[in-house]
Amino acid sequence: MLLVVDDCPEDREVYRRYLSKDPQQSYEILEAESAEEGLVLCQKSYCEAILLDFYLPDMNGLEFLEQLRDDQWETPVPVIMLTGQGNEQVAVQAIKRGAQDYLVKQQLKPDMLQLAVKNAIKNSRLQTELVTTQERQHLIHTIALRIRQSLNLEETLNTAVREVRQLLECDRVLLYQSASKIEDKIVAESVETGYISAMGMEIQDNWGLELGQELTHYQLPNIYKAPLSNSYLNFLEKLQVKAILVVPILLSNEEDLPSKLWGFLIAHQCSTPRHWEAGEAKLLEELSVQLAIAIQQAELLTQTRAALQKEKELNQFKSQIIATVSHEYRSPLASILAAASTLKQNWQQLDKFRRDKFLHLIEDKARHMSELVSQMLLINKLELSKTKFNPQLIEPVRFFSKLMEEQIMTNNDRHKFIFMVTGKIEKFWADSALLRQIFINLISNAIKYSPDGEYIELHLMVSNSRLMFHIKDEGIGIPAEEQKNLFQSFSRGSNVGTIPGTGLGLAIVKACVNLHAGDISLESEIGRGTKITVSLPFNSKNQ
Repeated sequence: MLLVVDDCPEDREVYRRYLSKDPQQSYEILEAESAEEGLVLCQKSYCEAILLDFYLPDMNGLEFLEQLRDDQWETPVPVIMLTGQGNEQVAVQAIKRGAQDYLVKQQLKPDMLQLAVKNAIKNSRLQTELVTTQERQHLIHTIALRIRQSLNLEETLNTAVREVRQLLECDRVLLYQSASKIEDKIVAESVETGYISAMGMEIQDNWGLELGQELTHYQLPNIYKAPLSNSYLNFLEKLQVKAILVVPILLSNEEDLPSKLWGFLIAHQCSTPRHWEAGEAKLLEELSVQLAIAIQQAELLTQTRAALQKEKELNQFKSQIIATVSHEYRSPLASILAAASTLKQNWQQLDKFRRDKFLHLIEDKARHMSELVSQMLLINKLELSKTKFNPQLIEPVRFFSKLMEEQIMTNNDRHKFIFMVTGKIEKFWADSALLRQIFINLISNAIKYSPDGEYIELHLMVSNSRLMFHIKDEGIGIPAEEQKNLFQSFSRGSNVGTIPGTGLGLAIVKACVNLHAGDISLESEIGRGTKITVSLPFNSKNQ
């Protein structure tokens, strides 16, 4: 739309006729006979350019330009000054005060006026685009700083959706994180008060895309025309969405590898239909790049911290192994050396009974040291996640019966064993070697920390489609405040006194149970014994 401000009707008609001859442009033209009328029209209607006569009945062109500048809003309207006299001084003043061009009426021709109008509009649009680009870059820079101020991923995502919603002035902004099979989940949301929260909802949709296709933004002003699945359309209807803008978040990969789709940054308009401008879509795309950088930084920091923590734990573990080996080996080695030295020096003087006693001592201490080495090697493999899980079908009653028989034979009647089975127990999938470790360590602890003559119970049962068994003793018990730490390596109760042990048994049990995707719990009371319950799924084949 053009505005012609000129008090001469004949001149206005000439401008209208000249501009109508332009084969490439068609203009809607408003006319004003005075400066005051022209300024009012500028306020009421958006004009792409103004043709302004220098001499007007109420003010001259220079005064009009000053008034227009004072009343102007964000983007100045280009003005082409026209006068009946070719005065260079007036032309210079007009250009200084903001006029785009200066034309003399007597020299005016159709092509000259057409070109002047087109150039004025073009330059104005370029200036507007430049200002918009600068403002957008400033906004992106500001938001990027806010997003990346925190290296905590959750905080980063929440900051992003909040800032983007405020920037776009829309009703809702979501962040979807996509799994390998495009099973999306909402990980962050900022929503206008009064609208349903989408957090916690599960939606599966491929957004009309395959992972190998090029990912670009979608401009979907009407959800019923959007190329989305029925499940997602229903989801949008539930959220009262009337317009949606989607851009992918792509994480950069190594060279020669395509970018990885992390998820989508999505803007919803719920109150009214909305046509998303190209600049808004571009802004969202540029912000998604900044967000991708922030996500990668946060993920990298998390991975680095995890690696450092793991290294710290391994170093502590190695130190504990060295300290434990040094402590646990010193006493049995001293006993072995003393017994061997006695046998060597006094073999002839010792009778058979005393010889056998020393040999039994050497054998017992050597076996203890061998078990300690085995425990150390096993816990090291478990800590480094190098233990393989090899499930096979096992008949639980027969399996545990054999293990109990072994314990009864080696216990020399020092304890009383009870083996109970409740219900019909079918075969189940388990790793027999790991299952044996679970039983051996639990039963050994029960024996070790129970006085001679006390009962030790193994109870096998089925509950909620899981194999359950507990080992219960009547031993010294565990202090309540120390129970939560007993499944950690090298952790022992403060009341064990001189009873030997490494504190590795329950850590081994816990790791073996985890490999079966099972659970373990502990109940204990000082002086009244301990009960440890293990629950394993019947099908651990795919764990």
